[in-house]
Amino acid sequence: MSTRRLRSEDYNDYSSTDVTPEGSPPGGMNGFAHPESYQRFGETNGTTWYQTLIHLLKGNIGTGLLGLPLAVKNAGILLGPLSLLVMGVVAVHCMGILVKCAHHFCYRFQKQFVDYGGAVMYGLESTPSAWLRTHAVWGRRVVGLFLIITQLGFCCVYFVFLADNLKQVISAANGTTNDCSLNRTVAMTPTMDSRLYMLSLLPFVVLLTFIQNLKVLSIFSMLANVAMLGSLIVIYQYIVRDIPDPSDLPLAAAWKTYPLFFGTAIFAFEGIGVVLPLENKMKNPQQFPVILYVGMTIVTILYISLSVLGYLRFRADIQASITLNLPNCWLYQAVKLLFSFGIFFTYAVQFYVPAEIVIPPLVARVSERWGWLVNMLLRVALVGVTCVLAILIPRLDIVISLVGSVSSSALALIFPPLLEIATYYAEGMHPLVIAKDIAISLFGFVGFVVGTYEALVELVAPTAAVVNATSAMVQ
Repeated sequence: MSTRRLRSEDYNDYSSTDVTPEGSPPGGMNGFAHPESYQRFGETNGTTWYQTLIHLLKGNIGTGLLGLPLAVKNAGILLGPLSLLVMGVVAVHCMGILVKCAHHFCYRFQKQFVDYGGAVMYGLESTPSAWLRTHAVWGRRVVGLFLIITQLGFCCVYFVFLADNLKQVISAANGTTNDCSLNRTVAMTPTMDSRLYMLSLLPFVVLLTFIQNLKVLSIFSMLANVAMLGSLIVIYQYIVRDIPDPSDLPLAAAWKTYPLFFGTAIFAFEGIGVVLPLENKMKNPQQFPVILYVGMTIVTILYISLSVLGYLRFRADIQASITLNLPNCWLYQAVKLLFSFGIFFTYAVQFYVPAEIVIPPLVARVSERWGWLVNMLLRVALVGVTCVLAILIPRLDIVISLVGSVSSSALALIFPPLLEIATYYAEGMHPLVIAKDIAISLFGFVGFVVGTYEALVELVAPTAAVVNATSAMVQ
């Protein structure tokens, strides 16, 4: 991506619509508009449908997936998977709402592209409330802030995950053999602090974020997908063996720990930030709705199966990442390294969103001569911030739940239903649709408040179980 592409006055995302001056596109509130209703012009050299599917999967499959077995422990062996299914359906529904509203405003205002923040701003401008119309610009700012917090929060978690897994592999290297018995004790060799591993990874992550083209990133995403798929297959074949009798596992855990489940689950499902950029970069954006539903169906099935099987296999000993429960033999050490390889490249996909929000307006403030240098320096600074935060907050499981509760719940559950009401209320909405949207937003808000509170309590005064799990993870 050239410096000129980043300058705000030239920053046009060509997933345009064939529009008329006023009104909603055909299809209205009933869901995505029919393909024939839009003349979508995606980028000439845009991503294909399978490249977009790869990015969608990479944007949703990461450390959140590996933390779901612990989340199911916090919810219960029955309540956990049922809640995951419901949250998956609701999250995908909210993604559909966002895309539908973005199409509506492209159609109505003859815009080539409307991002998440722009959709919320236009939604507020469409409400009957004069105060909301006057302050509509704050809708864009708030969404932008939450997008930055969420995506950079993901990046912080990736630093912690990479450092912890690398440290465990290196610490057990001298005692690693071909014996994959879980009961075998391996002497851990003292090694440097995990925070030094984070600093060691920093230059490589910075170089990765210099790749600014989604089509080029798709090559690395494919490699990461292959590595993570191979790792997941090995993890699955291990956890399905010798599963103990689950009859003594609680169907529903204590309600005090359920908010921690909520935060981890919504962290895993929060891929809404990459939805509109991925659609915008497609060569044929009409294919995106099918890609969205197919991709998220795969993600939901993967989440539920791994979380249930992982909890059944390791029970109360399950750790913040299921990879840390694997035996220290060469096969499973390779799995940890392969998954770490995949997470490493996922960093670039998640980093793309906040970079596109923060960098272009700042680059536009300088002359084109210095634009390239400013762009690179800003990327270095943003990556450095995520590394510093990861060093300051090394608690993987609690940080995942905290990021999920604070920002992911707002973006994935609270904002989209309210956006639908703001967008279509003046045109007339069925009372059941309004009730549905309010219920989803309230659910997200309660999870936001209670999940954030419980995560902060655990962070300040961890329970014995969390302390033990964390200690095992970083040893």
